[in-house]
Amino acid sequence: MKHKVHRLDVKSDNMQEKLQLFLNDLRGEVVAVIPNVKPTFQLMGATAKINYLLIVEKVA
Repeated sequence: MKHKVHRLDVKSDNMQEKLQLFLNDLRGEVVAVIPNVKPTFQLMGATAKINYLLIVEKVA
């Protein structure tokens, strides 16, 4: 059993569309979707931003 890890660069305004298109093109089974959450500080206070997603795929 082999696994592949894919990196998908996303922004908050196009994350859902890009993830949906990417997942529909995969041939194997999706094991996990892991977001890279980066803390950011703005005038209103602390918040978080997602830069990219790691998708783990199980390949037959």
